[in-house]
Amino acid sequence: MRAAFPSAPAESLDPRARRMLVFEILIVLGLSLGRSGVYAVVELIEKATEAPLGDQTTTLNPVLDDRPYFDLVYQLLGIFFSLLPVALVLFLLTEPGKSAFRRIGFTFARPLRDFGLGVALAAVIGIGTLGVYAAGRALGITTALVPAALDTYWWTLPVLILSAMRHAVLEEVIVVGYLFLRLRQLGWGTPAIILTSALIRASYHLYQGIGPGIGNFLMGLLFGYVYTRTRRVMPLVIAHALVDIAGFVGFALFGSAIGIGD
Repeated sequence: MRAAFPSAPAESLDPRARRMLVFEILIVLGLSLGRSGVYAVVELIEKATEAPLGDQTTTLNPVLDDRPYFDLVYQLLGIFFSLLPVALVLFLLTEPGKSAFRRIGFTFARPLRDFGLGVALAAVIGIGTLGVYAAGRALGITTALVPAALDTYWWTLPVLILSAMRHAVLEEVIVVGYLFLRLRQLGWGTPAIILTSALIRASYHLYQGIGPGIGNFLMGLLFGYVYTRTRRVMPLVIAHALVDIAGFVGFALFGSAIGIGD
């Protein structure tokens, strides 16, 4: 593994460049996960003032249209357009002689190592997620989660897998790869960067309840630490995708038998 990030190059940025970088970060977050965080906080407040969180249900992959093929089209369009912020940050991070993919470790250069680390992280996060979910439900601070509410068609499982991969790429590339690099350029220290990234990750999961917010905050701390050691988002993308695929596809296949959504 690589060592933690080198010293911040903040002194090389003049005041105007620093302001432009701050504006860039705010715009990127405003178009993606930062916006999701604001909506999630408002939705949490709405739910909390409407009824006890433990009595409510949150559906993660709902039906978007009553007609199957229009539902498929809307699902695919949603996945495609939600990934445009990823394309934006990769464009912004690309510099002459510097590939954005290599700068954040979003490559297949180390498949065995990345996959091995990803599987290990997925196991830790998966077990932790179930524990936090169960505790949140017992305390009444987490809504009942329905990971998938799509009707059963030939395209249901592929769409759920694509949805899981979408979340993994979107979150890890932006809230880890992009954000860590840009905040380091602004001169932030590693602990502050990890904490900020984890807080943002927690914020856009609050629509599910307080429990998932706490769980994703802890996940963000772990992923942030791993990234500072490896400087590669690919293992994080793999881990995140595996956890979401297990949740989405597992629920679609086995329903309430796996104990989620009750």
